[in-house]
Amino acid sequence: MNPRMTDSLDFHSNALLLRAERQKVLAGNIANADTPNYAARDFDFRAALSAATGGQAGASAGGALPAAAPHAGHIQNGAAQAAGGARIDSTVLKYRVTEQPSLDGNSVDLDRERANFADNALRYEASLRFINGSVRTMLSAIRGE
Repeated sequence: MNPRMTDSLDFHSNALLLRAERQKVLAGNIANADTPNYAARDFDFRAALSAATGGQAGASAGGALPAAAPHAGHIQNGAAQAAGGARIDSTVLKYRVTEQPSLDGNSVDLDRERANFADNALRYEASLRFINGSVRTMLSAIRGE
């Protein structure tokens, strides 16, 4: 198939896979909101998408997360295979620096996590709609409608 026709689909499918992976990370943060010494995690979506689509993966203004040192007691999760060979692992996942430290050492800000979760879900749905629209357009062009 012509690469010009599939470039948009490839981009949105990579974005969709990364959004799903980010949704898992954010859900884990929300689930551990009451766990003592749990450090909230997230990744720079823009850099991960750039790496997945073959662009230059650099720290982008406004999208970078401040990195904190991991806690010695935390279990490191294994690498998750995401879009186009991009890996969401301990080098990409970062610990979020707390703005308001809690007494139990938990860095999850539940309001922030819920807002990020809802925003990510909305963007996931938008990527799905872009993919569906592109497929419908291609099908109508093939049919000659």
